[in-house]
Amino acid sequence: MRVILMTGKGGVGKTSVAAATGLRCAELGYKTLVLSTDPAHSLADSFDLELSHEPRLVRPHLWGAELDALMELEGNWGAVKRYITQVLQARGLEGVQAEELAILPGMDEIFGLVRMKRHYDEGEYDVLIIDSAPTGTALRLLSLPEVGGWYMRRFYKPLQKMSVALRPLVEPIFKPIAGFSLPDNEVMDAPYEFYEQIEQLEKVLTDNTKTSVRLITNPEKMVIKESLRAHAYLSLYNVSTDLVVANRIIPDEVTDPFFQHWKEHQQEYRQEIHQNFSPLPVKEVPLFAEEMCGLEALERLKQTLYADEDPTQVYYQENTIRVVQNENEYSLELYLPGIPKDHIQLNKTGDELNVRIGNHRRNLVLPQALAALKPAGAKIEDDYLKIRFAETAKV
Repeated sequence: MRVILMTGKGGVGKTSVAAATGLRCAELGYKTLVLSTDPAHSLADSFDLELSHEPRLVRPHLWGAELDALMELEGNWGAVKRYITQVLQARGLEGVQAEELAILPGMDEIFGLVRMKRHYDEGEYDVLIIDSAPTGTALRLLSLPEVGGWYMRRFYKPLQKMSVALRPLVEPIFKPIAGFSLPDNEVMDAPYEFYEQIEQLEKVLTDNTKTSVRLITNPEKMVIKESLRAHAYLSLYNVSTDLVVANRIIPDEVTDPFFQHWKEHQQEYRQEIHQNFSPLPVKEVPLFAEEMCGLEALERLKQTLYADEDPTQVYYQENTIRVVQNENEYSLELYLPGIPKDHIQLNKTGDELNVRIGNHRRNLVLPQALAALKPAGAKIEDDYLKIRFAETAKV
C-alpha cells in the first residue's frame, strides 16, 4: 500500500490537495481511500458529499471517510473509555459530559495513526491518502514508541502486575470510598496493546518507499516558517517528505492595483520556498477564481497539480534533512550535493539556523531538541553537511 500524508498549517488548502490527489489516483485505477484525521473535518465539504467514519464511495475506485474519535475510541479502547466515564460520573459529571471528556487531549491524533495502521494491515486499498491535522501534530506522536517504550517496559508492566495482585484485596475498601472500581485486566491491557500498534506503525511511516509526506504551504511568512518547522520535526522522526505544494499563488493575469503589493511579496516568498526546501521538488498552484468545493472544481485542481503524472510516485527519495542522536550530541545533516565546505556559512539565532551558500540562503527552523543546543562543529561527508550540536560547544 502507498501512504501519502498531506499536512501544513491550518487553512493552506491541504484538504483540497488531498481530495484532488485522490481523484487522480482513482482515475489511474488505484483503489484509493482519502481519510481525514483532522478534528475539524472539511473533506466532506471538499467533495460536497456527506461522509462518515466508514468509507463511502465517491466515484469509481475512490472512497472518502472522516475519522470519528468517539467511534474509534469505542472500537479500540472501549474498556478504557467506559472506565474513565465511570470515574468522571463518580465525580459528579453528567453522562454526556463524562463521555466527551473520556477522550483525552491528543487522542484524536493517536486514533488517526491507529486507523491508518488498520487500513495498512487489511490491504483493501492500493493508496491511502491522509488529510492530517494542521502542521502534522499527529506525526509528532511518533516519539511515543521511543519515549513511551521505556515507561511501558520499566514502569507500566510492573505496575500492571502489582495492580492485578492487589485488586482483590483493595477493591472492597476502595470502591465504597471512591465510588468506582479499580481498573480490571481489560482496562490495564489496553494501553500496552495501543502502544504496540503505534510501534508497528512507525516502521511503515519511516519506510520512504511506502510512505511520503506532502507539505502544503502558502507564499506567506508565517506559513512558510510553520512548514519549515514541520519539515524539521518530520526529519527528526525519519519520516520522508517528497514534495512541497505552494498553493494560492496570485496568477499573472490578475492586474488589479489592489493585488500588486500582494503579488510582489508572493514573488519573494516563492523564491524562499524554492530555496529553503531545496532540493525537494516544489509544485506551484494558482489561486483559483472559485472555491475548491465539489468534484468539478477538484478536477481543475487535479489537472493543475498532476496533469499526466502518477501521484503515487516518490517524487524525491533522498532525505534532505536528517537528525541523528549520538549519546549526548545531535547531528543535523543537510543534503547539499557538490557543495564545498568553504562555500558554506552557518549562523544560529534562537531556534533558526541560517545556511548561506554564495548568494543562496536557507533558513531552517530547528526542532526543540536542537534549538536549546549550540553548534559544535561541521563537516561535509557523502554530499551531506553534518552539523554537530551539543550542550557546550567543543573547541
